[in-house]
Amino acid sequence: MSLDQFLDKPPAQPEAGVGLALSGGGYRAMVFHVGALIRLNELALLRKIKRISSVSGGSITAGVLGTSWKDLKFTGDVASNFEIVVDRVRKMADTSVDGGAIIGGMLLPGSISDRVAKAYDSVLFHGAKLEALPDDTQPGNPRFVINATNIQTAALWRFSRNYMGDYRVGLVERPDVSLAAAVAASSAFPPVLSPSTLEIEQPVVNTPGADLHRDPYIKTAVLSDGGVYDNLGLETITKSYTTLLVSDAGQKITPEEDPHRDWARHSLRVLDTVDNQVRSLRKRHLIDSYLR
Repeated sequence: MSLDQFLDKPPAQPEAGVGLALSGGGYRAMVFHVGALIRLNELALLRKIKRISSVSGGSITAGVLGTSWKDLKFTGDVASNFEIVVDRVRKMADTSVDGGAIIGGMLLPGSISDRVAKAYDSVLFHGAKLEALPDDTQPGNPRFVINATNIQTAALWRFSRNYMGDYRVGLVERPDVSLAAAVAASSAFPPVLSPSTLEIEQPVVNTPGADLHRDPYIKTAVLSDGGVYDNLGLETITKSYTTLLVSDAGQKITPEEDPHRDWARHSLRVLDTVDNQVRSLRKRHLIDSYLR
């Protein structure tokens, strides 16, 4: 995968193939996407997907699928043992993470996000790093891109097997980062689970247009939930492929007759409203593009 491909510099024409986006939405999204993946497997489409882009709760499912990929037994492009993915997600769904991580992060050394990452690692990933994701240069293997938001640069920070980084800072090649840390950053929902601080210990390549390729940006990335930037996970697939599939587990905002007026709860309501509008605009743009 070239740097241009990772940064999604618009190609002259979209590549023939399928891109799949797995939206945010917490545990609800994590479970919701399993149903979408089961159906894609039944239709023999899983191995036709070129890229799987995920944010927040969708990244938990993507991480499970990515680390299970080598164990899937495909016959006629249908995995006969897809239940291994389902069982791992069910195990995660049976584990409460947020409460213990919040209390521990408040009372003990280490951040809340660090504790979430440890929980993901204990239940799902068992020390696996980004290199455990499938090699997309091999036929039938999708490229997995796990998305977080860089709060320092206000850009999308991407984790993949071959690269991590954003277009303003530059890229780290073959990142030596745990999959649990990447998923925890992608699902660091604000304000409680955010931020997730990533210490960058490898060289950062100065890519074209990287206007912030300097300290402290190349030493530390302060990350938040990928849904802060793009809750549908569309950014990394929109201009790249002729066919786009979006599994949207987002919850439509509900009306409130008497919204809270204290600053904390009122601020959360305002943030929810902003998020709902951004998601609606991205969805509208996607459907308009399809109609065109």
